[in-house]
Amino acid sequence: MATIDLKKAKTRVSSIRNSKGSVSSTTSGVRIRTRLKSQTSLIIGGGRSGKSSYAQDYALNISEGTPSRAYIATAEPIDREMKERIAAHQKDRADRFITIEEPLALAQAIYELPASVEVCVVDCLTVWLGNLLYHEKDTSKEIQKLITVLKDPPCDILLVTNETGLGIIPADAESRAFRDITGWMNQDIAAISKNVILLVAGLPLALKGEIL
Repeated sequence: MATIDLKKAKTRVSSIRNSKGSVSSTTSGVRIRTRLKSQTSLIIGGGRSGKSSYAQDYALNISEGTPSRAYIATAEPIDREMKERIAAHQKDRADRFITIEEPLALAQAIYELPASVEVCVVDCLTVWLGNLLYHEKDTSKEIQKLITVLKDPPCDILLVTNETGLGIIPADAESRAFRDITGWMNQDIAAISKNVILLVAGLPLALKGEIL
């Protein structure tokens, strides 16, 4: 069996991702692609802060070809405004992602991603949580199922979520409950995420780990 003396071999790394994903290198003219341990990253910010664009651009930059990228969209077309928002997002993604529409069973959708997928954007957790409440699902149980999957994800996962606690206190009990559950969910997922990135006015700030 042939061996390679790494001290003598000339090695050129053609692309290295900052996140735990794939490393491509060339050794003695042979291209090697190594799959590293997958990781979870949380992208958080206020409305129109640039969260979705940031996560989407990152996924496009680190993976090659549609089969290696997935996009789990959690929104339900319950009214005209939401239908327009969904259509805009679909147009923006075009055919560059495998798109999965899943408003409720998020953990299962991540677990069942195709084996070819290297990175998956989930957009977004706050809409998903709102869906669970609307359909009277057990939010604690569903969040725990999601966390279980995220602790050992099948690929790199980028979760988009809203920071809902920086504004005024909501006037009604239902809205306050939503704010509280969202905050607790974000804390729990941030605790297991390798990277937590805050977006403000389109600018990323690493709260944990590093900027993607």
